[in-house]
Amino acid sequence: MLPRLRRFARSLSHDAADAEDLAQAALEKALKARAQWQPGTRMDSWMYRIMRNTWIDTVRSRTRAAETFLPEAAGAGIADESSRIEVQVGAREIHAAMNALPDEQREAVALVLVEGLAYKEAAEVLDVPIGTLTSRLVRGRQALMARLGEAA
Repeated sequence: MLPRLRRFARSLSHDAADAEDLAQAALEKALKARAQWQPGTRMDSWMYRIMRNTWIDTVRSRTRAAETFLPEAAGAGIADESSRIEVQVGAREIHAAMNALPDEQREAVALVLVEGLAYKEAAEVLDVPIGTLTSRLVRGRQALMARLGEAA
């Protein structure tokens, strides 16, 4: 599950270092709250929700502290193994297209299209009605297709 959590963290944070920190913080919170997980339910959905709430808390904390995020382009030159693989399969364009989406659409696309959650599960993770999730997903898909069509 760790690679999936890291991928979702990257889609939330737009930055490899922030994504690693987010994944670690979410795992730590999940371990501390493991008694709250209910057997028979999907652990991945539970973890995604913890991660999303952790990210929201992080953004709020940074805002209150008057910190600013680096521009997305600042991380583009970081060459790690995953970025070399992304270059080989054209994922850099996909990553840029995902980052261009509004947060709500990016979260919906990441959970449903990337992580494979059912609409109901993704809606629960995001704490929105299924209709709202569907709307965000449709708009996100359309925006991705339009942007990726331009990149081709």
